[in-house]
Amino acid sequence: MTRRCDLTGTLPLSGQLRSHAENKTKRKFRPNLCNVTLLSDVLGKKVRLRVTARALKTVEHRGGLDAFLLKASKDDLSAECQKLKREIVKAQAAKAA
Repeated sequence: MTRRCDLTGTLPLSGQLRSHAENKTKRKFRPNLCNVTLLSDVLGKKVRLRVTARALKTVEHRGGLDAFLLKASKDDLSAECQKLKREIVKAQAAKAA
């Protein structure tokens, strides 16, 4: 399983630790991933995702999972989230018609 956020696509970054003597040592900056269950209001079901803590705050700020997915770029989303976004769009279209 990759260390990748399902919603934002955040990946680990590489960098260096620097000592007081400016010695360089390679290190990884890993995203703070959390396994969470979010509720989709439009679909009326729970969805399990692996997201970063920052993405979780952004979901709450935008007004829930549905609003986040509708505003999100398709390129950043995982395959599971892209499928979920299509289902939400279809459900909203059916509800409006």
